[in-house]
Formats: sequence, structure tokens, C-alpha cells
Amino acid sequence: MTAAPADHAPGPPANRMGIALLALIGLMIAGYMAAYMLGLLGAIICGTGGCETVQQSPWAVFLGIPVPFLGVVGYGVMLGTALLGLQPRFLADRRIAAVLLAGAVAGFGFSAYLTWLEAAVIHAWCRWCLASAGIATLLLGCAIPEVKKLRRS
Repeated sequence: MTAAPADHAPGPPANRMGIALLALIGLMIAGYMAAYMLGLLGAIICGTGGCETVQQSPWAVFLGIPVPFLGVVGYGVMLGTALLGLQPRFLADRRIAAVLLAGAVAGFGFSAYLTWLEAAVIHAWCRWCLASAGIATLLLGCAIPEVKKLRRS
């Protein structure tokens, strides 16, 4: 095995590329659900009917804002921050690391709360919401390496 040339710069962080990809997928899901909330779609393509039950429940709005809109903003911030964090001048920027980590923790926590509501209160499952919760979990996993950047002095 040969060593890499000394002038060869390391590639962009794989975890940030993963965050960008996952956030893009999450943005598409949240956008689809937001379009439904805005009345731009008929029935949600779900297969079980649980999606409409969840989206029409009182818990589909948080602090006066429809939950899918929060998803669009959250995933959009994560996507933009991850893409910015892939630029060479921002690779070591602690602010990027802080936003990615805080966003992933917040998204995971909120998704866990919403999933609990589906199970314990609403008694219906939205497949799109579960997909978003899965993405939030994977985002958190991808954001864990950002802790190292926050620890640097």
C-alpha cells in the first residue's frame, strides 16, 4: 500500500455528506406532508389510513405551527448547514459542528416525542412520520462525530 502524497488534502467529511443526503430526504418527506396540510393534495398515499388520522389530530400542530412546516425548516437548516460544512474553509468551524449536533439532537428528541404520541395518544401510525423519525435517528448517528470538533480548543 502506498502512502498518500503530502499535498493531498483529505476529502470532505463523510458524516456531513450523510447528513446532507438524509436531510434532503427528510425535506422531501416534510414537504410532501406540508403540501397535504396546505390542501395541495387529496388523500395522503399511506396505505393504512393512519397518516390522515395523525395529520388531522390536535397534535399535528405544535405551538401554533403545523408539524410538517417545522420539519421543512428543520431539515432545510440541516441540509444548508451540512452543505456549508463541506466547504474547505468551514471544515473545522465549531459553529457548523454545533448547529449540526444541536439540530440532530433536537430533531431526534422531537421525533421521539411525536412517535410516542402516535403510539400512546393518537393510536394511529403515519408511515411518513415513522420514516421521518428513522431519518432523524440516522441524522443523530451521523452528527455524533461533530462532538470531536466541538471539543477542540
